[in-house]
Amino acid sequence: MTLDWLTPILLVTALILLMIGAIRRINLWRAGQPEPVNLIAGLLAMPRRYLVDLHHVVERDKVMSNTHVATAGGFVLSMILILVVHLFGIDSPWLNGALLVATALMFTGSVFVYKRRLNPPARLSKGPWMRLPKSLMVFSGSFFLLTLLTSGFLPENFGGWVLVAVLLVGVTLGLAEMLFGMGWGGPMKHAFAGSLHLAFHRRPERFGGGRSTGLKPVDLDGKLGVAEPRDFKWNQLLGFDACVQCGRCEAVCPAFAAGQPLNPKKLIQDMVVGLAGGTDAKYAGSPYPGTEVGKAQGSPHQPIVEGLINADTLWSCTTCRACVEECPMMIEHVDAIVDMRRHLTLERGETPNKGAEVLDNLIATDNPGGYAPGSRMNWAADLDLPLMADKQEAEVLFWVSDGCFDMRSQRILRAFVSILKAAGVDFAVLGNEECDSGDVARRLGDDATFQSLARQNIATMNRYRFKRIVTTDPHAFHVLKNEYGDFGGHYDVLHHSTFINELVEQGKIKLDAFKGGTVTYHDPCYLGRYNGEYDSPRSLLGALGIQVSEMERSGYRSRCCGGGGGAPITDVPGEHRIADMRMDDARKVGAETIAVACQQCTSMLEGVVEPRPEIRDLAELVADALVVEAGPAPQPLAEEVH
Repeated sequence: MTLDWLTPILLVTALILLMIGAIRRINLWRAGQPEPVNLIAGLLAMPRRYLVDLHHVVERDKVMSNTHVATAGGFVLSMILILVVHLFGIDSPWLNGALLVATALMFTGSVFVYKRRLNPPARLSKGPWMRLPKSLMVFSGSFFLLTLLTSGFLPENFGGWVLVAVLLVGVTLGLAEMLFGMGWGGPMKHAFAGSLHLAFHRRPERFGGGRSTGLKPVDLDGKLGVAEPRDFKWNQLLGFDACVQCGRCEAVCPAFAAGQPLNPKKLIQDMVVGLAGGTDAKYAGSPYPGTEVGKAQGSPHQPIVEGLINADTLWSCTTCRACVEECPMMIEHVDAIVDMRRHLTLERGETPNKGAEVLDNLIATDNPGGYAPGSRMNWAADLDLPLMADKQEAEVLFWVSDGCFDMRSQRILRAFVSILKAAGVDFAVLGNEECDSGDVARRLGDDATFQSLARQNIATMNRYRFKRIVTTDPHAFHVLKNEYGDFGGHYDVLHHSTFINELVEQGKIKLDAFKGGTVTYHDPCYLGRYNGEYDSPRSLLGALGIQVSEMERSGYRSRCCGGGGGAPITDVPGEHRIADMRMDDARKVGAETIAVACQQCTSMLEGVVEPRPEIRDLAELVADALVVEAGPAPQPLAEEVH
């Protein structure tokens, strides 16, 4: 058979071209900034991360999960056996049979990919990706037939030179796409870049069922933020290159749905253009809403904003992490966006709309509204709240947060205080010693102000003794729990929904059944996706006798209210308001009440024009249902003895 000697040559050539392409891409990634990684540990962990952690995300779509297992698993197994059988010439009926099974499995998966691409959803990129299933079928089909011939399963001269010519073309094209394209560029690039991205991920804590959502600290003595593609860490550039353009991030992005100029998939692809140089003319997916494709251009050494992207693209993000949660390659979109915001805010002073005013207020008054710091306790003037400065020690530090300046949020705070008192909790507040947590400053890119506030709060809290911090604000909860640790503030922090649920389970408070109508629950992004707390709020509603009518977008797929990441402050216009879309989700399930667990969510959802469901915080629902135990009956006074 003529291909007996030609196939090894083609394989060796393809492997050499793969190495050349791989070296080129590695050099592109190395243009980024240093980031220490454990090379050996990462490579050893990569198979499990690929087969388990990544598969858990892919598995949310059962059909595509099985398709991916067949196609990708078939390819990996086929490639190993092809090298053994066709390159090293090891002739074994068992190996030949295994290769036939592997290529057949890959071909079957490829057929399903092809069928999906016949009528693809809008989120999928077209262009070169449309040829991928055909290339997969050509590769697997060609080596299936070649193995039948070389292993003796078919007569030696079966098909004659016609079959030889077909196999020669098929093997050549298949190897070109699968190997050369894997390194140099093309749809299969994701397999090479994606594997290394999983091995050298910036957040290895995410694997093995872990969670890592806190922003990385900034060295204020170094370069502030990302201005050019080369300013990203090298493994961030690697992560961008791993994108498969599946558009799952696009499908869940609230800003994209609202018609704001952000599409997380397009953003990542623009970063790929930046690292490799060129334009976005060949991008074949959904554009940013209202922005034409073909005008973005850049290189590793050219500015990103106003070259590759518009600044409004960055300010449209609510930092809800829906894109990150859905990404099958576990790319960190939000990290990249905040990194670029840092440059705009810290280096160029270009925080839009009320952003600069809010940051100035935080510096001058320790709160975003510019209120007098000494008025933090006005909301509780009649509550006689214990102060840490007086007690010095308490079981619970109640972190009030900036809701103390907002009349609507004050009702939530007062409801929570009534619960604490009813349960007999030993608690105290910092009062006027408390400063803003720094969350909004950090999401707007001002890490300098965030770090100043964080260090001031940590110094204050370290003067006192307490076991836990509890707050009604998921944004402060996240920052205190996950980001203060980088500056020496290590605390046991609970959200009030978790804490109240504990009080109920421990029998410290008793509740009457809720008397209202249909209730749905809105998962706050910074409580759910950021911190994985989905159960306690629902358990608490269950304790009130409420059967939650879940919205279609709930749990880890909950739609953002539009209030995170400083979005209400930067206020980039779109075709719709995100809060209006969330309210429509609630209307579809006939909700009369939307239970919430975030003051920001309350504000955004109550901003929707009526008629609409009533918005109630969990603390308010519980406070209304508290059963006050009757004390012992008063004893009659003894008769006065004369």
